[in-house]
Amino acid sequence: MTLVAPAAKVASELRGDAMAAKKKSATFEESLEALEELVERLEAGDLPLEEALADFERGVKLTRECQKKLASAEQKVKLLMEESGNIRELPFDTDDSADDA
Repeated sequence: MTLVAPAAKVASELRGDAMAAKKKSATFEESLEALEELVERLEAGDLPLEEALADFERGVKLTRECQKKLASAEQKVKLLMEESGNIRELPFDTDDSADDA
């Protein structure tokens, strides 16, 4: 049994490997990790133009996938927060100021 290293898996997906395209969609975390690796490759600035454009295109697709998954999660949270037929939206505080109170 051959184990595939995560970097090799991402590299395969970046090349647009036909088998990678047939796989089920990646989780949010997998898409985000692949996007972060793409950004690192692009920021290094040592890719040929064609490869950089392909990576950029893949990054745009991954960004859209992540945005769709976040929107879906937000909708689920709203549905779960429904009370007496009314949706109660609460602000999501991302900073640690609530811990300071």
